[in-house]
Amino acid sequence: MSIVTVQLGQCGNQIGFEVFDALLSDSHSSQGLCSKRENEAYQASCKERFFSEEENGVPIARAVLVDMEPKVINQTLSKAAQSGQWKYGQHACFCQKQGSGNNWAYGYSVHGPRHEESIMSLIRKEVEKCDSFSGFFIIMSMAGGTGSGLGAFVTQNLQDQYPNSLKMNHIIWPYGTGEVIVQNYNSILTLSHLYRSSDALLVHENDAVHKICAKLMNIKQISFSDINQVLAHQLGSVFQPTYSAESSFHYRRNPLEGFKDPALYTSWLKPVNAFNVWKTQRAFSKYEKSAVLVSNSQFLVKPLDTIVGKAWNMFASKAYIHQYTKFGIEEEDFLDSFTSLEQVVASYCNL
Repeated sequence: MSIVTVQLGQCGNQIGFEVFDALLSDSHSSQGLCSKRENEAYQASCKERFFSEEENGVPIARAVLVDMEPKVINQTLSKAAQSGQWKYGQHACFCQKQGSGNNWAYGYSVHGPRHEESIMSLIRKEVEKCDSFSGFFIIMSMAGGTGSGLGAFVTQNLQDQYPNSLKMNHIIWPYGTGEVIVQNYNSILTLSHLYRSSDALLVHENDAVHKICAKLMNIKQISFSDINQVLAHQLGSVFQPTYSAESSFHYRRNPLEGFKDPALYTSWLKPVNAFNVWKTQRAFSKYEKSAVLVSNSQFLVKPLDTIVGKAWNMFASKAYIHQYTKFGIEEEDFLDSFTSLEQVVASYCNL
């Protein structure tokens, strides 16, 4: 079964490129402890999930690239083509010449409705290429305007048009001392909307990944490229083909099936049902051994409470509210977002 990836904004497109590059690099890695036959099945499963039919022997990523400025998309398309290993579809991108100015409201209320038909048409065409469609993987940031605002709008549309297909959003949690002064506003609006329209949020904190680069990898001058490569390897291992529950020799067809498990979303199941393990003899990428943990826990309570608190302090003093109201996001929308996220914090604190 296949996943369609939607890359939104500068952050989403840069990370999306690294994810596809890591996935294809992994499929070409040594077979490790598995047999040649198992390795061939592994490679076929990986390519079916993330790449469509080959063009002149080059796999094409099952992805739609969206940004409101052309620079990053052009760079992303060029890097993929230059790799010679894979590329993006020729008509799988949508960009304009005017960004969102780090304003969630502009991305959601202006770019969203204005370009809805074009973006959803690209996504629909990509879905129709799949023989067996599994769901959407949506990569976006929370701090800016396009990834967050337009990302929330697109996710809402996907929920309306594909209610039975799983939608997983990968969101990048901004640095605690970010450069975008309204990043806390953008973050609470993004999270509250995704809470209603997404099936699962896979979260990476920039600060946490930065520490991995500094302390575990000993990188002195850490770039966004370094951070994105760490993210890509973690995401790639999450979607690595693993054996099905029925057989130790067949890979699971649906790469998102584990995320449909109720154990990930409830607290009252028996312990035996609250933890699942999937494994394979095939090592991921260049690693001899690897393990990845995806958990639903109280870990994000503190950073979420912090972002809500900072946004509320700004909102209480009416700081920058006019930048949002002029594009149709009213004070009531902010209050709804605060209420929704405060309920999320309370629920997790009570686990």
